[in-house]
Amino acid sequence: MQATLKWFRIIGFLEGTSLLLLLFIAMPLKYMMDMPIFVTYIGAIHGGLFVLYVIWAGYTTLKVGWGLKWAIFALLASVIPFGYYIFDMRLQKTQYA
Repeated sequence: MQATLKWFRIIGFLEGTSLLLLLFIAMPLKYMMDMPIFVTYIGAIHGGLFVLYVIWAGYTTLKVGWGLKWAIFALLASVIPFGYYIFDMRLQKTQYA
């Protein structure tokens, strides 16, 4: 169980960070500096990490025994900027951490 959560937190951190890079660095570079190449690469990396995060969140939900509330919060955290970091702080305060 601990290894599952450890991998969930690692994947979540990478996915959350890639979302922030995409929104706050790559997108402004694309639209303000006419440099779309960063969106291409960071967007692809983020897309792959997002899919991995969703799959691993489902696996973690089943393996750890999260309720529906935790599963929904985990998925919502992946689409809200800084959402994963907030979710991770709450997760650390529970018996799951």
